[in-house]
Amino acid sequence: MFTDLPLDELRTYRPPLPEPPGFDAFWERTLAEARAHDLAARFTALDAGLALLRTYDVEFSGFGGHRIRGWFLIPRTAAGPLPCIVQYLGYGGGRRRPHDWLLWPAAGYATLVMDVRGQSGPDRPGDTPDPAGYRNPGVPGRLTQGLLDPDDHYYRRLFTDAVRAVEAARGHAEVDEERMVVAGHSQGGALALAVTGLAPGLAGALIDAPFLTHIRRAVEVTDAGPYGELGRYFAGARDHVDRALATLDHFDGLNFAVRAAAPALFATALRDDVVPPSTGFAAYHHYAGEKELKVWRFNAHETGGTDQRTAELAFVRRLFGRPAA
Repeated sequence: MFTDLPLDELRTYRPPLPEPPGFDAFWERTLAEARAHDLAARFTALDAGLALLRTYDVEFSGFGGHRIRGWFLIPRTAAGPLPCIVQYLGYGGGRRRPHDWLLWPAAGYATLVMDVRGQSGPDRPGDTPDPAGYRNPGVPGRLTQGLLDPDDHYYRRLFTDAVRAVEAARGHAEVDEERMVVAGHSQGGALALAVTGLAPGLAGALIDAPFLTHIRRAVEVTDAGPYGELGRYFAGARDHVDRALATLDHFDGLNFAVRAAAPALFATALRDDVVPPSTGFAAYHHYAGEKELKVWRFNAHETGGTDQRTAELAFVRRLFGRPAA
């Protein structure tokens, strides 16, 4: 079933921004604190059994100087510096294995896959701990960690890691720092969208079903997926609702969208009950850079799946031309 507003209404849906006072100062201070730590990006070559690629185990310093893991893959015969795709991951899983990330290097681009601090799963293993604690009690999951203070919230750390991942990729000798694209689905889409507003000079963004966008509406229209964590928390912490929502405004994708400049390809699906389509349309309509939107009418949270990847390949090729053999 369709899960949200009719398509005719979605095509013009542009809600007010939930921008909190001091939003820019909050993020300037957050990133300045992170950059006080040496990025110390390390790319350690490994044999992943991929004969056509060079593969590296990555480490760099993210929020708090915490060491963040990742993979870096590059075509073995490519003559750099190459455009680079920085790939962000969905909720509840980690960086997996190098062979899980063949699309972009097979297309001729360098690829940095950022692991997600504190997240892992049986089919999506991760390798990065989250050393930071948080003060308020929460329900299982990440969304209510530090929910009563923007400085303490989990996504302050993760968004900062995502910016530092771009900086780590830009520092690699075989990456063209002027041709950087951020990409992700769901939580990964939230990270890509945030980075478009926080990291200047990006060449493009692939923002697929972005989570953490138009949060105040999302928590009212779905109990699915991570947003359900908020509903469970609010059911018990009744006197914390307003304070918690004010915290989440600091991480709402709408506030990053209006600060973006990179060309972007968005995707949303009308049967998505995890990331309601109205929230994706809201991000698209507020996005300040050049933009395109793929609407998948009869799909759910997978959006366009393999067909969305086809659209993304074409979009990146339009940005950079055909990669050199």
